[in-house]
Amino acid sequence: MIRVSIHAPSVVIRAGLESLLSAHQTLQVIDENREVSRDSEASLDDMAPDVVLVQIESNDGEHAARLADETADGIPVVLLVPDPAEEWGGAFRQGVRAVLSNRATGQQIAAAIEAVAAGLVVVHAGGLESLAGAGILREPREALPEALTAREIEVLRSMAEGLGNKEIASRFGISEHTAKFHVASIMGKLGAANRTEAVMAGIRHGIVLI
Repeated sequence: MIRVSIHAPSVVIRAGLESLLSAHQTLQVIDENREVSRDSEASLDDMAPDVVLVQIESNDGEHAARLADETADGIPVVLLVPDPAEEWGGAFRQGVRAVLSNRATGQQIAAAIEAVAAGLVVVHAGGLESLAGAGILREPREALPEALTAREIEVLRSMAEGLGNKEIASRFGISEHTAKFHVASIMGKLGAANRTEAVMAGIRHGIVLI
């Protein structure tokens, strides 16, 4: 179970983010401000987050970096911003490990949280150039154990958007059976036990750019 602390500019936005994550059984949203009584079975360690999810309304990268530094205390941060194509090199140096659009789906946010909890970095496609320019991305991507076909790459990226087999079939004009076959093939090639693991592997190999 990955413990997630949410920092948002309003109670309404926080509730919305919590609702998006509630469907994911691997994630537990915690309230760090809730007092733990002496008689409570919960410990202070149980209240410590594994990942901090922060949504901001500004595209000021320096402000985002300061906010991450103040809230995370060394804990990896997933940052939701209006425009992830801005310069985020400074933010990544301050503990941010993922930068997504604040319009990202629950599936995308959950995949990013699981990825950073596993020690990975997630960035919106538009932010790759700025990270490379800032010298953040230096290591070559892992080689795939078995190459995906062009169609499988399209299907994997659709899975990252949260689409089910029926929706994938409709998008590409194929049967639901064929869509299911592609998903099974992708999971086999990536060594994934489920769709979330497949998406995380896609992020790790640079196929899925959230």
